[in-house]
Amino acid sequence: MRSSARVQLNVRLSKETVEKLDEIVDYYQENTKVGRVYKSDVLTDIIGKSYEIMEKQKSMNKRF
Repeated sequence: MRSSARVQLNVRLSKETVEKLDEIVDYYQENTKVGRVYKSDVLTDIIGKSYEIMEKQKSMNKRF
């Protein structure tokens, strides 16, 4: 579900964080069959999954 409207973010990250991101991108590249994997795609996926987890936790907390 990729939107055509995009926003560019300019962020400063530690070297350690960039190295971890590069390693994650390499992992995605090796384990997917969709062609070239970009950092933005990986970050979008990670954020989407984290958001889903957060929403589940929020709904669980409302039950109690």
